[in-house]
Amino acid sequence: MDVEAQADYWKPGAEEEMAAARCLLEGGHWRQALFWAHLAIEKALKALVTSRTKDVPPRTHNLLRLAELAGLAVDQEHEAFLQAFNAFAFAARYPGSEALALNEQVARDRFTRAEGVLAWLTRQS
Repeated sequence: MDVEAQADYWKPGAEEEMAAARCLLEGGHWRQALFWAHLAIEKALKALVTSRTKDVPPRTHNLLRLAELAGLAVDQEHEAFLQAFNAFAFAARYPGSEALALNEQVARDRFTRAEGVLAWLTRQS
């Protein structure tokens, strides 16, 4: 397996998904914006898992699990964020999620935090 090619697959995807999320946020589609922001973070983590383990990342959406597999030193603040942000992997797919109760301020706050986490992950590689 070409590990570098695998990692190169995930890295641009993370930036593309965050750009799409930004457009959705500005369009007032808050739940969908956070879903795509989650996907951006997921792809950044999968790039780290690939480059650090020299293996294909598992097909999971669990951000904490991916951070663990990447061997990241995750502080309490990042851990809490990743755990809570996992809800957005499912909020756009399934009914009944607590993440569905959003307003603009909450969505923008979570989005801003997601951008910070993505920047932090980018610095880890």
